[in-house]
Amino acid sequence: MADQKKMAEAVAAFLRAAGVTAEAETPERVARAWAEDLLDGYARDPAAVLAQTIPAETSADFVMVTGLRFHAICPHHLLPYRGVAHVAYVPAGRVVGFGQLGQLVDALGHRLVLQEDLARGIVDALGSGLGAAGAACALEAEQLCMTVRGDEQDRSKTYAEAFVGTLATDAALRARFVQRIGK
Repeated sequence: MADQKKMAEAVAAFLRAAGVTAEAETPERVARAWAEDLLDGYARDPAAVLAQTIPAETSADFVMVTGLRFHAICPHHLLPYRGVAHVAYVPAGRVVGFGQLGQLVDALGHRLVLQEDLARGIVDALGSGLGAAGAACALEAEQLCMTVRGDEQDRSKTYAEAFVGTLATDAALRARFVQRIGK
């Protein structure tokens, strides 16, 4: 669990070091935003998100939800990135509600995490937590470390994907996933 008091002290020290005079409430407000909105994924267990399942005798090759909005914090510059996630899995006797896939993305995304590692974490959680026979995740994002600093590539998009199980080994199934997301 985040220590908001220590976070607020660190924010106050950072602002002083930057030569900024801020309102007295600013450090606490910033600490609360980081703890409750940006890094609250550390308090969420991905396995618990996927724990409530429904038995399924599905003939579906895969279950997919596209366009899940997400945000995360890049650990390199502590700047946010945001975009859309496309998540699919091959059921192996159990399925979860569609909303749980969005909750899984948030549980892993609301952390200090590289985009590549976020994609890998999502598919690994579906494999281990749900027992899916295969899983895929594609993340398209705007990285603020690219758009607001350095060369300021304000129209750039980053893309990361990960595949496990049958969605990694079955070329036709994987191609259908990629077709569905339009890439």
